[in-house]
Amino acid sequence: MGVSSQATTPPPVSVKAPMCPSRGVLEHVTSRWGVLVLAALKERSYRFSELRREVGGVSEKMLAQTLQTLERDGFLLRDAKPVIPPRVDYSLTALGREAAEQVWALARWTERRTAEVQAARAAYDEARGS
Repeated sequence: MGVSSQATTPPPVSVKAPMCPSRGVLEHVTSRWGVLVLAALKERSYRFSELRREVGGVSEKMLAQTLQTLERDGFLLRDAKPVIPPRVDYSLTALGREAAEQVWALARWTERRTAEVQAARAAYDEARGS
């Protein structure tokens, strides 16, 4: 039996489909710490401790997990330099830069619209006697 010479096209990707792998990518990019890490690295590369200070509020464990996840997904480069003490720098790949631009736009929109959201919450709570 010969191998078919016709190229097979991958199945369509739809984030609305329950088993679509894009959902996992979306979860990583839009997670609380994923957004903030991508936004910070959009500016420049950072060492771990610098990035932790820049992001603010993230634990060492959560930052390490977020960085590992984003690196695995191809969004980050981890550059470990063989010096003493060890130095590790994190920066965005081309794919990561594109993702950072997208989530940064959403983050900026959120900053601009927070007052309206807070007013809507207050009105909702008042209407329900909360």
